[in-house]
Amino acid sequence: MFDWMRGFAPEERRTFVAAFGGWTMDAMDYMVFSFVIPSLLTLWKISSGEAGLLATVTLLISAFGGWIAGALADRFGRVRVLQFTILWFAIFTCLNGFATGFGTLFTTRALQGFGFGGEWAVGSVLVGEIIHADHRGKAVGTLQSGWAVGWGMAAVLYALFYSILPEEIAWRALFWVGLAPALLVFYVRRYVPEPEIFNQTRRRIATGGRSTFLDIFSPQLLATTAFACLLATGAQGGYYAITTWLPTFLRTVRKLTVLNSSGYLAVIIIGSFAGYLTSAWLNDRIGRRASFALFAVCSAVTVVAYMVLPVNDAMMLVLGFPLGFFASGIFSGMGPFMTELFPSRVRGSGQGFCYNFGRGIGALFPTLVGYLSASMGLGAAIGLFAVIAYGLVLVAVAMLPETRGKQLLAYE
Repeated sequence: MFDWMRGFAPEERRTFVAAFGGWTMDAMDYMVFSFVIPSLLTLWKISSGEAGLLATVTLLISAFGGWIAGALADRFGRVRVLQFTILWFAIFTCLNGFATGFGTLFTTRALQGFGFGGEWAVGSVLVGEIIHADHRGKAVGTLQSGWAVGWGMAAVLYALFYSILPEEIAWRALFWVGLAPALLVFYVRRYVPEPEIFNQTRRRIATGGRSTFLDIFSPQLLATTAFACLLATGAQGGYYAITTWLPTFLRTVRKLTVLNSSGYLAVIIIGSFAGYLTSAWLNDRIGRRASFALFAVCSAVTVVAYMVLPVNDAMMLVLGFPLGFFASGIFSGMGPFMTELFPSRVRGSGQGFCYNFGRGIGALFPTLVGYLSASMGLGAAIGLFAVIAYGLVLVAVAMLPETRGKQLLAYE
């Protein structure tokens, strides 16, 4: 499965390592919030709806951050903007730990979203433009697996800190550790070059070519932009509806302790990692559209079984693997697909806007789940919004073209 990596040139390998590390640490920084929700409900006496709003605001602002970062990456370079987004996200993650109340935390998490939205869009474009078309799906999809690694790191820190620290300090410490990704900027600055295809495109624009970030709304690209947004909305809406509330579901609905719920989360995270890698391989094997459809259908079925059906704890442990496998694996095709859908002159803008538009709309799902759970139960609310989300994915892939194996040109 990894033979294709052996042919990497040094600059390809360093770029992949940097992007993988950035996405891993971003995942850790973002996912710690899902672990501290139960503490905020207890210590600050906030409602489930308010907790969902704290999750939503980061995702909602990230939609703007991703679009802005993508447009800046088309103008000033992928590498320079990648450094900025990593640093911004790390600083405001750390500041979450110093919040004194709901309003302060709402503000720092909103500002955190600017960096969070930009890092994935810029990093995936960077890798997608460097790797050969035959392996682009595997490379960018494998990059996505860093999310499971970061999620696993957050889970380990959660179990560790809550075991050795008082709860009122432990949740803050999880955010303070979020400053660590800032160190990655030194590696990116020293070892990662700009893709040659970007340099060629900028030279072409400088000698008379035309390009603005608004080109993604031109008649030639409008339909692509619209359905790519719908694809991202479905995948991310389903994912955030599930993962934001999963620790709370295990502790409040299934009545599991912190340590016991960590075991269930470990199975889900392992499934996620396997799902990312498998989907990355399938995207180059069976194509982007078929892979999206397969993972969307299986995600919907698994979520309903996990959240709604009357299964015992042992069966839930077993179902955790496919839950993580399909809900996470669906993202492996997102980066290569969007890289291939948009021309080089607006690739960062298109990918940044569409992916983060989906994140912004999908951000509403955790809040809606939180409010709806008061009347229909948390598990049923998660299941309902997940099914709606994955239905949107199926509509989008039916309308978008297959792009597997597409050769990228310097100026299209």
